[in-house]
Parts: sequence; structure tokens; C-alpha cells
Amino acid sequence: MLETRLQERIQAKKAQMDALRPLPIAAVHRLNEQLTIEWIFNSNAIEGSTLSLHETQLILEQGITIGGKSLREHFEVVNHQEAIQMVESLAAREEPLTVFQVRQIQALVLAKIDDENAGQYRQVAIRIVGAAHEPPPAWDIPAQMDDWADWLQAQEGMMEPVALAALAHHRLAAIHPFIDGNGRTARLIMNLVLLRAGYPPAVIARVNRRQYYRVLAQADGGKPAPLVNFVGHAVERSLTLYLEACTPQTAPPAQEDEWIPLREAAELVPYSQDYLSLLARTGKLEAKKQGRNWVTTQRALENYIRSVGKV
Repeated sequence: MLETRLQERIQAKKAQMDALRPLPIAAVHRLNEQLTIEWIFNSNAIEGSTLSLHETQLILEQGITIGGKSLREHFEVVNHQEAIQMVESLAAREEPLTVFQVRQIQALVLAKIDDENAGQYRQVAIRIVGAAHEPPPAWDIPAQMDDWADWLQAQEGMMEPVALAALAHHRLAAIHPFIDGNGRTARLIMNLVLLRAGYPPAVIARVNRRQYYRVLAQADGGKPAPLVNFVGHAVERSLTLYLEACTPQTAPPAQEDEWIPLREAAELVPYSQDYLSLLARTGKLEAKKQGRNWVTTQRALENYIRSVGKV
């Protein structure tokens, strides 16, 4: 399901990262802190939190209370950090993930926010606002969650890890087993699958929220490839960050490896900026987002042109 070029880049970058192991402890520690803050900020922001990235960092690192922000939003930050710590602990184990552990993760997400429903399957019908998909009735959730866990265990080691992580996320979100915290829990489980396979966590950015919901809706309609490639982009970004942080820098980067906006890239190739944006979104062209804008490199452009047989 992963676009071929995207899959090849992910596999190449994963191999590069593995070749650098053991990774430098200090660099990995700093990067893990950065990704954890981004992970928490973006995952909460997708669900409506109004805290900024900097405010999230202050709460995590200094325990500061942010004026004008709700107590719930503060708990969401601290809770998510504890849930990530549990995910990292579970990722280090070899035994299959259980539905009880999923419920434990969700219980951490809702701790001190809704203790009555934390870790408990919903007992009522629910509809996902803005989605055509209708989650299963409450009475069927235990059986569906058991089936989900059996499916995940059967596919782990068989399916490509990025695709498995994306589909595990979607299947769990589609069941919508909890009153609240389903999205955050599904993204935590997605990253647990990635961590167990030796990948860094993928951060779904708040600025991509509309696209995220769109590809989830497409997966609801039986077309999971857009979601898999959406997650693949996030995985590639994390791999790039790890490689940049952990690769010894003995010389400045070559000009062809410097990131440039697509409007500049369009001047170097026989493609428009809009077409390059399409290639970036579909994974055919190596690119990443800086803020809301896509950037790529001359080398990525050359690799794409070579892949389609152009000179």
C-alpha cells in the first residue's frame, strides 16, 4: 500500500539509521525530548487543545501553569507524557499487545479528566462528528477489540510495519471503543507498533488535521492506501530527523542536499510547483513540510526524474 518510491526511501533511511547504531546517547536524548513535545502538542491540538507548542513544553519541563488555559488542557499534557512512557515500556517487550494494555493506555490519557470512564469501554452508542462511519454498538465492543488484538498479533512480523501501524490505528479508531480519548489512544498505538519494529515515532501534525481526517474517512470507505502513505510521510520525517541528528557532520551538506521550497524547485525541473506539490503529497517525491510549506532537495528531484526515465 505504501507508494513504491516512499517505501524505498523509508527502507533506505531505516537501514542508514540501523547502520549508525549504537546511536549517540546525547543526540538521541535531545531528539527524543523534541519529538515527545511535538507528539504531545500535535496529538492534543488535533483534538481541540488550545495550548501552543511552547506552552506544552513549559508544562512538561517546568511544571508551569499557563494562565487562561483550562485544567483539563494541563492534564492532557501530563497524561500524554505518562501514556508515552507506557508505550515505550510496552514496545521494549516481546509479548503481544493486549486489549487490557490498550485500556491502560486510554486510562492514562483520561486520568483526572474523566476517571469514571478512564480505561472502560463505552456503554452507549456514539457518532463521530463529521464522519459517515458509524462505530459498532457498545455491546459488540469487547468482541471487536479481541478480534483487533488477534489481527494485530497475526500481522506483526508479516505486514510492512508502517502499513501495519497505520491500519492498527484506523481499525482501533473505527471501533471507537471509548467515550473519549480514542484518537489519542489510536495514535499512541500506531507509534507503539512503529517502535516495536525499530522505527522512531511518527508525529501527525496539527496543520495536517484536515488531510488526516480525510484519509481516515477514505480508509473508512475501504481505501486505506492514502492513510498508509500519510503515516509513511510522518515516519520518513522522523527518520530524517534522526539521521540529521545522529550522522557525524564532518563537512557542510552538499548543495544538492539542502532543502528548498517547491517554488524554487519548480525552476530546476520541467514541472510546475502544483505538480511538485502533488508528487510530494503522494510520496513520489522526497519532501517534507516546514510549517505549511513543502520543501525538497535537488537530489530528490534528480532521483524522481531518474525514476520516471527522464534525463
